[in-house]
Amino acid sequence: MNAVTEVQDSYLESFARFENGAAGNGAGWLRSIRRAAIARFSELGFPTPREEDWRFTNVAAIAETSFSLPQDGRVDPGPQALEPFRFSGSACSQLVFVNGRYAPALSWLRPLPGGVQIGSLAQTLADAPDFLEPYLARYADYQHDAFCALNTGFMEDGAFVRIARGTVLEEPIYLLYLASAAAPTITHPRNLIIADDDSQATVVEDYVTLSGGVHFSNVITEVVVEENSVLSHYQIQRESAEAFHVSTLRIQQGRSSSVTSHSVLLGGALVRNNIHPVLVGEGGDCLINGLFMATGRQHMDNYMKVEHASPHCGSRQFYNGILDGQSRGVFHGRIIVHKAAQKTDAKQTNRNLLLSGEAQIDTKPQLEIYADDVKCTHGATIGQIDEDAIFYLRSRGIAETSARDILLSAFAGESLERMKLEPLRKHLEALITHWLPRRKLPEVAR
Repeated sequence: MNAVTEVQDSYLESFARFENGAAGNGAGWLRSIRRAAIARFSELGFPTPREEDWRFTNVAAIAETSFSLPQDGRVDPGPQALEPFRFSGSACSQLVFVNGRYAPALSWLRPLPGGVQIGSLAQTLADAPDFLEPYLARYADYQHDAFCALNTGFMEDGAFVRIARGTVLEEPIYLLYLASAAAPTITHPRNLIIADDDSQATVVEDYVTLSGGVHFSNVITEVVVEENSVLSHYQIQRESAEAFHVSTLRIQQGRSSSVTSHSVLLGGALVRNNIHPVLVGEGGDCLINGLFMATGRQHMDNYMKVEHASPHCGSRQFYNGILDGQSRGVFHGRIIVHKAAQKTDAKQTNRNLLLSGEAQIDTKPQLEIYADDVKCTHGATIGQIDEDAIFYLRSRGIAETSARDILLSAFAGESLERMKLEPLRKHLEALITHWLPRRKLPEVAR
């Protein structure tokens, strides 16, 4: 028996122990989904570079590591430990999760309009599992994705957000995920966000490492945006250089809905960022905007799959990458226009800067069009910092290192300018400024 098979078998053994005490286990539909998902994981196994969607990413470091679920004992870092991770200037509702579990003592919810629900998914599963049945695990595809199958088998806690019909939340909902473990641990955060008709909201997910060594965050967020609703979603990933992170954002869009997805990836040894919106209602609009910055031997893989299933919908993808050291980046963007999706307007752009001769980017923009009345474009660029621009800044008395950082900040700023939440945008600007002088980090194992 090889190491990968042993690890897969250990997940099956862990599931048998997990299932007995899992939240919502009394609901037959949920128990069936969990069992079907873990069985499907056993059939699929971990993906390999022989599969087209994983051609540029080898997950052997994950597949061969024996991760365990966090122990039942709660880790209480104390409120003061959270201060470096919060963004100021916004009195938003904040849900904090430690090792994948809701920490009410560290969380804060402001008064909510009637019908709005924000809280722990585990608590909702315990109190009202039947309400979740039409939504939970109905969109993320655990039949074809091993990481989705593993998460679905072990899904229990995460954030549950429901914005009532006609409600406009002015302040964002902030979800902070803290990893703190001494041994290699795996967490399976599961978030469910529902925006009812004619509602508006902003949700921020932030993943950080508080302390400890190797850990693996295997995340799924399912988003349902109903008719005429507007949702902005932000993901920040800044875990430690020893962390592994695989996340899937699955968005289901109704008629005349509008969704913006913003991602900023800064941390992690191996990161896979999956974003999959499906525009099922006529007249929908979707913006996917991202920035990934890697150094050392970090590996960051961005997989975008945008499905146009109805007519008169529009989508935009803008992803910028900055790669230094021996890092490697991947951008695989697919736009699928189904036969019924006439009058589709879709655009995809990937721009990358390589700061060293050993950094590498693999970019694969892709169009699959089955309709005959559409407007679709895609493109990618790979380059280095403009030496003429460096010379110009130096001729104005700016040191070479500062000149390079100014140009990098401007390149990263293209992504940040699309983010309308000003306090968070300023927070991210500070994180990027902090990253620049530290980009030559010690090597970490792939």
